Amino acid sequence: MSIGSVLDLLRPDFPDITISKIRFLESEGLISPERTPSGYRRFHVADVERLRFVLTAQRDQYLPLKVIKEQLEAIDSGAATLGVREARARAGGAGGDGVGPNGESRLRRLGVVPGEVSPEEFLFDHEIRVPRADLLQQAGIDEKFLTELIRANLIMPGAAGYFDADAVTLARTAKALSEFGLEARHLRAFKLAADREAAMVAQIAAPIAKSRDADARARAEETVRELAALSLTLHTCLVKTSVRASLGG
Repeated sequence: MSIGSVLDLLRPDFPDITISKIRFLESEGLISPERTPSGYRRFHVADVERLRFVLTAQRDQYLPLKVIKEQLEAIDSGAATLGVREARARAGGAGGDGVGPNGESRLRRLGVVPGEVSPEEFLFDHEIRVPRADLLQQAGIDEKFLTELIRANLIMPGAAGYFDADAVTLARTAKALSEFGLEARHLRAFKLAADREAAMVAQIAAPIAKSRDADARARAEETVRELAALSLTLHTCLVKTSVRASLGG
């Protein structure tokens, strides 16, 4: 199968999967698809099952990639089996949808599942172009809600009217937040904060990009990805600390 066919197979269960994510998992040694003489990836059924195992472990058990890789190595050595369905059933447990008492079940029902952020998540994948109708369907929103997101500058279609994969995640997340009473206009504060962080990251990377080295642009882009991932980690920790303090924890 081509990487596009793999996306089609996985998206019903993992709507946020992208080509960049698959490439990242390959770079981490979690999958090893076959390569054609011209360099194109070719996936077998076993590769797809490994991907399902990895994505299920991340989504349902919140396992770090290091632990998942160790599990896959055990499977490869014959010490364990690739029980994706069994693992999913165990994760479901008594809770029915595989979550504990920390609120994850509600988020999953709303279609939003937290996951770890890596620099690879900031790779721009120009192969993904989501039509407006597909965005509405995948995010579970209507035209009115999408219009509100666009007016708030939270989502912007490209010149040809298409959206990217991140727009689907953003729209789904905004929809989940609306269940708590937050409207699109309330989310502009998040957009302003993100713009400030992005501007700071760009300012740091700018001198690298202006270097006369042949690989200056590549190094600048890598720096941007790393800084963006670190800023999100910092942001997450700060929000957790503030929330814990507000709850008296």
